[in-house]
Amino acid sequence: MKRVKLPLLPGLEVEFTDRDRAIRQVEELAVRGTALPMVIYGPEGCGKSALLRQATEVLRELGYEVFYLNPLDRAYHADVTMPDIKNAFMQFVEKALAENAVGRIAWGAIDFVHKVLKARKAKIAVIVDDVFQAIGLQQAAAYVKGLLNLIEYPPQSYENAVVLVATSEGLSKREIGRHRWADLTTMWNMPKGGFEELYRKIPAKPPFEDAWRLTGGNPGILKQLYQLNWDVDKAVEAIMRAKSLLEFARLLSKEEREWLAEAVEDPDTLFIRERLPLMHRLVEHNLVTDVYLRQEHLWIDQPPPQRDPELGIGKYLAWQTPIHREAVRRALKEIT
Repeated sequence: MKRVKLPLLPGLEVEFTDRDRAIRQVEELAVRGTALPMVIYGPEGCGKSALLRQATEVLRELGYEVFYLNPLDRAYHADVTMPDIKNAFMQFVEKALAENAVGRIAWGAIDFVHKVLKARKAKIAVIVDDVFQAIGLQQAAAYVKGLLNLIEYPPQSYENAVVLVATSEGLSKREIGRHRWADLTTMWNMPKGGFEELYRKIPAKPPFEDAWRLTGGNPGILKQLYQLNWDVDKAVEAIMRAKSLLEFARLLSKEEREWLAEAVEDPDTLFIRERLPLMHRLVEHNLVTDVYLRQEHLWIDQPPPQRDPELGIGKYLAWQTPIHREAVRRALKEIT
């Protein structure tokens, strides 16, 4: 099975690294199909986009007609064996991009799957990355329902169908979870061994243990730190700005700030009844992830360790990365 090459740093492409269990999971899905769209959540930068790119290659090699959509990167392609449908899809994409209508592409891809199935019985895969930001979070559940209808009510019968959707939008998880339209799964940062393999491929770096403690195995943070010449302060400030953490902290009550300060040391302190609303806000801001269900079938690749205080991982909750935790710590310090 070919491993795709992915850009890691300017001028540096690397092969899809580690995640062997995740690849096996994709291969298993190719055999049995997805009864529901599989919506994959996980920390920003943990490697969900890389996995979907690799999944596209795996499914193509296994004889699937594959539509791949990544609105944020403006990347779209149709690995289908019918040239007329492939050309029509790309013309449709080019027109929509010219009109700045990326959401139209997400919905339109479903119509092109119908065209494939009307042409012949086939194995169909739809791989969608970070679509909810393009179509709007209010449309997230409706779009997942549209993908479910593709599985349950196709215009013609198919051999098999695989539908994968990845997102970092914690805000959408609760909305989609209210319905029974998707199989919600979680993906975590890279395990230590696989992350070290990736780390070795980059030049000019600190000792591995330092990189591990800063990133928690998150490839996106590794890339950001490299581009900032390993200036941790700049990386923390970037998270503070992107998440508007000073404003977030100022809107909290004195008691909530105290809870948040405790959570910086141990995220599990949020997992009690009166603190759950604060926990939900941190999830929605993509700062904290719930990890209390660690059964392997609920995870893509490996779940996080049971507890790792150094990385901000508790039994029930985990900071997305140590940099996210440090950004919250500094925001609290600046307003007190």
